[in-house]
Amino acid sequence: MFLRLSARHCLVVGAGAVAESKIASLLEAGGHVRVVAPEATAQVRSWSQLSTVEWRQRAFEPGDLDGMFLVVAATSSTELHQRIFAEATRRGVLCNIVDVPALCDFYYPSVVQRGALQIAISTAGLSPALAQRLRKQLEDQFGPEYEEWLVQLGEAREKLHSAKMDPEERKRLLHQDASEEAFETFRRNRRRSKSSG
Repeated sequence: MFLRLSARHCLVVGAGAVAESKIASLLEAGGHVRVVAPEATAQVRSWSQLSTVEWRQRAFEPGDLDGMFLVVAATSSTELHQRIFAEATRRGVLCNIVDVPALCDFYYPSVVQRGALQIAISTAGLSPALAQRLRKQLEDQFGPEYEEWLVQLGEAREKLHSAKMDPEERKRLLHQDASEEAFETFRRNRRRSKSSG
């Protein structure tokens, strides 16, 4: 599941290096991020000074979950994590306790992104290291040219949908455009245009 977080309120409890990476991904997804932690990394402090995030420099309180869509907790306290999960569950707030799969309603996948193409790998929190290794393999397999090709596919799809034609024929052409053979043709043409330019 890919969540669109634009205009959604997200809480992060903790502001160390691990929490910082979670904050960055929430910001990238368009979330409004509030951070609750007594101390913070230089990057989190910088985001706070720029009003990119709201940092409340104190310990977590249950009321911090008011109005939140999701919460991510990345602290060193198991007891605090259990309290946050119980309170989030009671309030119907999605929760992710970093590195504790049993206390997660959702997981952070490793993602390969090539423009609008996103390939997510999840091990349901059991082995983030394996997810990272697979992500690296997929990054090699799906190179940067996929971003350009996907734009071309989107334009072709738009043209086919605006043309009057039999729906089955449209479907056949869409699948033909997205085939491995069509991609190889795209790559050859791309190489030719780069070498002649």
